[in-house]
Amino acid sequence: MAPIASRRQVSTLPAGYKEDHSKGAMLRFEDSLPRLPVPALEETAKRYLKSVHPLLSKTEYEATTKAVDEFVAPGGPGEELQKRLIARRENPEVRNWIAEWWNEAAYMAYRDPVVPYVSYFYSHRDDKKRTNPSKRAAAISTAVLEFKKMVDSGSLEPEYMRSLPMAMSSYEYMFNCCRVPKKPTDGTVKYPFKENQHILVIRKNQFWKLPHTVGEIPLNTAELELQFRRIYEQAEKSPAIGSLTSQNRDVWTDAYTRLKSVSALNSASVEAIEAASFVVCLDDASPVTLEERAHQYWHGDGSNRWYDKPIQFIINENGTSGFMGEHSMMDGTPTHRLNDYANMLIFTNALPFDDPSIRSYLPNPTPLRFNLTPELQSDIDAAQAHFAQQIGAHELRVQAYQSYGKGLIKKFKCSPDAYVQLIIQLAYHKFYGKNRPTYESAATRRFQQGRTETCRSVSDESVAFCAAMADARTTPEQGQKLFRDALNAHVKYISDASNGQGVDRHLFGLKKCLKEGETLPTLYKDPAFAYSSTWFISSSQLSSEYFNGYGWSQVVDDGWGIAYMINKYSIQFNVCSKGLGSDKMSFYLNEAANDIRDLMLPTLDKAKL
Repeated sequence: MAPIASRRQVSTLPAGYKEDHSKGAMLRFEDSLPRLPVPALEETAKRYLKSVHPLLSKTEYEATTKAVDEFVAPGGPGEELQKRLIARRENPEVRNWIAEWWNEAAYMAYRDPVVPYVSYFYSHRDDKKRTNPSKRAAAISTAVLEFKKMVDSGSLEPEYMRSLPMAMSSYEYMFNCCRVPKKPTDGTVKYPFKENQHILVIRKNQFWKLPHTVGEIPLNTAELELQFRRIYEQAEKSPAIGSLTSQNRDVWTDAYTRLKSVSALNSASVEAIEAASFVVCLDDASPVTLEERAHQYWHGDGSNRWYDKPIQFIINENGTSGFMGEHSMMDGTPTHRLNDYANMLIFTNALPFDDPSIRSYLPNPTPLRFNLTPELQSDIDAAQAHFAQQIGAHELRVQAYQSYGKGLIKKFKCSPDAYVQLIIQLAYHKFYGKNRPTYESAATRRFQQGRTETCRSVSDESVAFCAAMADARTTPEQGQKLFRDALNAHVKYISDASNGQGVDRHLFGLKKCLKEGETLPTLYKDPAFAYSSTWFISSSQLSSEYFNGYGWSQVVDDGWGIAYMINKYSIQFNVCSKGLGSDKMSFYLNEAANDIRDLMLPTLDKAKL
């Protein structure tokens, strides 16, 4: 993902933006944000051909060019589909032409388990002041509730990208919200925050309802700590009902119906889970290494979770902590802001965390009870076996590269994100001797209901650079020029994509405009179309000095999930695959980072070092 959005309020806004203060600070720009554009058909055709050129043989490229030319020709299928898409975009009742389609296709209709294939995680920096898990859980909950207060009241300041306000509508799905399994497409349920002021706490697979407001007064940190201690003392090992949420979505839909229909008690407990402000998971584990932490926050034991909740904080026995996010209604930037802000409050002691006062009349947290049938127990057993099989097929490595970071990259006058993308491309080339289609997430939140567009990271320029680095005859000057060319190509593509001028969402939208019975255009049948959007690398960046990990799964079985953080003095990669050799890829990422540094160091004045 391109650089993280700024939270800085801008003094002057470009023409066209208006502030509607009746909607609160957070949503005041929402109605005046521009609508996501529909790119010109000819421009998408050019971009698409340029993006597939480095991936195809000469014969394949000629066939693809022919299919594209047929598609965009006057009177061709593209012309009519483009008219339909523009009509949808101009419909005043449709705020974003792709939003509904994309949420369904990419998330809600997706039937594989959300863990490990959809969810993502952050690993928090250690809080040496709070190694006791009850204290750590209380401090995190206090900080998160402070952020929640701003979201609920609408007083949270919008984010800005290059001085332009960004869409904040997805924050609606952060708290008191839950994904709900359904066939053929999942749904989302949102509860009013005033009537549901409780945290869902999970300990030993048992669910607890912890009110975070009593008598209209929020619990302070000491009171929350007392409540977490009570749960630690009283929790009993329970059937792993939460494991049901780790199943295939159709399987979980059937089990969900059975779970709720067994009794009114079950139905009420499920509603309390779904309505909770957020989740705090109190785990038995004590992860130490970065890999151990990554596994704990990415998936855990498959039981002490409710994977359909968008916001889950995990607290371990040794006081380490992290976060797990369900991806369907929110991308990483809002939850990144939440976690970064909460940790900032804790590490700067910005709230009265040390206030010792505790009200004597605080009610105890209440366990949520379930009636289990033999059939439901079989569902749980099947879910746990399925989870073990899914997670067991994956391997994860963390490359915590400490030799340099954003500081040196900026001295090279390079975009840090584009620089690291080329580290990834070079590492992949070292591993396989070629480059394959690569996805990087580009934010389109400057548009109404904007989410993401694909940045296609492989270019003619990046392939030329990787090939040159493998050729001993390449001079440093040649390598430096090819590197700069590749950087510029990447920056251009991701900038265009963030401005709604990408390839993938437009072609997706045109295809969605086909009517029943109409012939699928040759462009979509061309093997290059499927191949060029098969993401052998799925990558994205979110960086925080308060995190020591961030990641998710690969998206195809013979591909890689590579998440990265670029901090001032370090670069961290989370490398995930299904048994492809994550340790080797981690090694090659380290080697590629060294190679590019060594290539670029001679371009610096000694004074800059």
